[in-house]
Amino acid sequence: MSTPLIDLFSDTKTKPSAAMRAVMAAAEVGDERAGEDPTVTALEARGAALLGKEAALYLPSGTMCNEIALAVHCRPGEAVLCEAGAHIVGFEAGGAAALAGVMLEPISGTRGMYSAAQLQAHLRADNLQAPLQRLVAVEQTSNLGGGAIWPLSELRAVAQVAHAAGLATHMDGARLPNAVVASGVPTADFAQGYDSVWIDFSKGLGAPGGALLAGSKAFVREARRWQLRIGGAMRQSGIIAAACLYALDHNLARLAEDHARAQQFAQGIARIGGLSIDVATVQTNLVYFEINAPGWDAQKLAAATLAQGVRLCPMGLRRMRAVTHLDVDDAGIARALEVIAAALRG
Repeated sequence: MSTPLIDLFSDTKTKPSAAMRAVMAAAEVGDERAGEDPTVTALEARGAALLGKEAALYLPSGTMCNEIALAVHCRPGEAVLCEAGAHIVGFEAGGAAALAGVMLEPISGTRGMYSAAQLQAHLRADNLQAPLQRLVAVEQTSNLGGGAIWPLSELRAVAQVAHAAGLATHMDGARLPNAVVASGVPTADFAQGYDSVWIDFSKGLGAPGGALLAGSKAFVREARRWQLRIGGAMRQSGIIAAACLYALDHNLARLAEDHARAQQFAQGIARIGGLSIDVATVQTNLVYFEINAPGWDAQKLAAATLAQGVRLCPMGLRRMRAVTHLDVDDAGIARALEVIAAALRG
């Protein structure tokens, strides 16, 4: 019998459990586009309360949440300020320009985060020759920042600077639940001060798809128009929404296990010759490390470990990422470390 794959490529690789599948099979459904799917309606109400917003909209993906938020907040030709490594910059196929028609003005922060002072320095007075700055975006946690958690005080300071300048605010909360569990800060507290925010269910929460975009009633009404415009209505989507409700009930607190395993993995990486890592920077479930071994790069190491049943994610010439999630247990972490060490010795 073949050895099961230990998939540390991403937390999007999670698969629904048998219990989650049973809930999906039994879900009450209706025409979501017409507002007739009771499971979707229940999820939207619960999500809005969780995030501390007036309303929420269930969408197929987090990328769609980001793109709809940009389109609602901005008009074509306007500018969005964000960190240089933000998801909207490099991982959404140019959607900001293609769909919302906006320009992105990157701020070079630290570990995917910038300060209120940096934001202030990037603001400019209204100038007819320059794009009108309309929106400030943050990413909690920061993916390219190694799963770094924005401190609550800095998030609030950034929002205060933005609003004082007349700009709207948006939070990409793809891994916001990880930040909540790791820090103990309630979800609504992190979202406070942000005019729109979303959470993803297909990552650490383990659902097969879907995300919730939340904001004011007026914002969500316009977001629904964009949902229809770009094909985001899913009809009897309660089948998937039921998995998201299950995830909120059963998979939220257990994110702490993923964080503990990320620490376990990071400490193991630190003991392997030819690799380097700052273990202190591992706050949630993302582990980034560098390859220093002569003759090795990220692609070569990824191929070598995959051949032995461990999948890692190259994130540059010598930078590698591993992501812990509910489908990788302690034994999987131990095995992954063995395979990595053996590959480099070989």
